[in-house]
Amino acid sequence: MGLMQSVTVLGSTGSIGVSTLDVLARHPERYCVYALTANRNLDTLFEQIEVFSPRYAVLADTTLVKSFADRLASAGLSTEVLGGEDGLCAVAREADVTMAAIVGAAGLLPTMAAVEAGKKVLLANKEALVMAGPLFMDAVERHGAILLPIDSEHNAIFQCLPPQNQLGSGQGSPFANGVRRILLTGSGGPFRTTALADLAGVTPDQACAHPNWSMGRKISVDSATMMNKGLELIEACWLFHTAPSNIDIIVHPQSVIHSMVEYIDGSVLAQLGNPDMRTPIAHALAWPERIVSGVGTLDIISQARLDFEAPDEHRFPCLRLAREAAVRGGTAPAVLNAANEIAVEAFLDGRLAFVDIATVIEQVMLTLEIVEPQSLADVQQADSKSRVLAVAIIAEKALI
Repeated sequence: MGLMQSVTVLGSTGSIGVSTLDVLARHPERYCVYALTANRNLDTLFEQIEVFSPRYAVLADTTLVKSFADRLASAGLSTEVLGGEDGLCAVAREADVTMAAIVGAAGLLPTMAAVEAGKKVLLANKEALVMAGPLFMDAVERHGAILLPIDSEHNAIFQCLPPQNQLGSGQGSPFANGVRRILLTGSGGPFRTTALADLAGVTPDQACAHPNWSMGRKISVDSATMMNKGLELIEACWLFHTAPSNIDIIVHPQSVIHSMVEYIDGSVLAQLGNPDMRTPIAHALAWPERIVSGVGTLDIISQARLDFEAPDEHRFPCLRLAREAAVRGGTAPAVLNAANEIAVEAFLDGRLAFVDIATVIEQVMLTLEIVEPQSLADVQQADSKSRVLAVAIIAEKALI
C-alpha cells in the first residue's frame, strides 16, 4: 500500500458520489477527501462536509457560495467554498484521485482538467467520452493520466481484458491481443416486457423505477429508453480502442453479469457481482490492488438462473440512434447526447411523452451538420446547437 491519497469527488451528492464516500469511509488509512462538489443538494453536501472535513467544497452556482460559506462558518467548519466551472476544474486537477461523477455535459471540462493534470481519473461521467472521445483519449495519452472506468459494464470489461490492456490508460487495442468481441450487458430497464402500446402513457415515476439499480432520475430514464446502453457503446469504443461493430449489446435482466469479453480461442470471461456501484468504485480506487467495498457476497445459488436476449431496437429506438452516432463519429455523439439531455428533462417535467424522447433526438440528428471536432470549443458548439434545436422541437410538439 502506498501513501495516503487525496480524493476529489465531483458530484458528491449524487448516487455515485454517495457510494464513493461510503467506500472511502471504510479506508481512512488510505484516503482523505480533498474536495466535494454539488449542484443543488446543499443539505446533503453540508452533511458530507461535517463527516469528511474536505479542504474545499465547490458549488456549481456561484451565487450560492457566500451563503453556504457563512453556513459552514457558523457551524464551525473550516472547509473553503469555491464556485462555478473554475472551482470545479481547480479541485479536479489538484487531488491525487478525481472521481468524475457529475452527470451530463457539465462534467466534461472538470474531468478534462483532471486528465490534463495527469491524475488518476475514475470516470463515471460517460458524457466526457461520448462528447469528446478522440480529444479526451488523446489528452489521456499526452498527459499520462490513469483512466479507470466506473460504469459497472466498462469496469467489468476492463477487469476481463488481457493483462497488457489493463494499464489504466490508452494502451492500444485489446483486439491485437486475442480479443474477438466485447459483450456489453444491460438489464433492459423497467419496460423490457411492457406492451408497446402502453409506452406512450409511461410516467416519469414509472420510468425511474429501475428493477435492479438505484440511480439518479436522468440516468434512470436513460436506462428505461436504453439510451444509457447506447452511450455506453460509444464510450466503450473509445475506452477499448475499437469499432462499434466489435461490440454486441446483450439484454440480461438480472444484472448479475456486468459484461463479458470473448477471445479468439473461444473463451468468454465475465465479471459477476451484486448490482452495487461500490464494487467498481472500490476496484478503481485501489487498482491494481483490491479493497473491501461493503458489497455483500453474490449468492449464486439463490440467484438460480441467468437470462439473456437480444435488444429490440423497435422498442428501444434510442439504441439504434446511438449506434448510428457511434458509426458516424465526429460531433454526432455530442449532438445525440445533448438532444437526449434536453428531451429527458422535458419528459421528467411532464412536457414530452416518453416515446417522443427518441423522436426529438432523431429530428435533431437529421437536421444538424456533423463535423470533425478540432477542439473542445467545436464539441461545445455542437452541444449548444443541439440543445437549442431540441428545445425548439419540444416547444413545437407542445403546441400540437
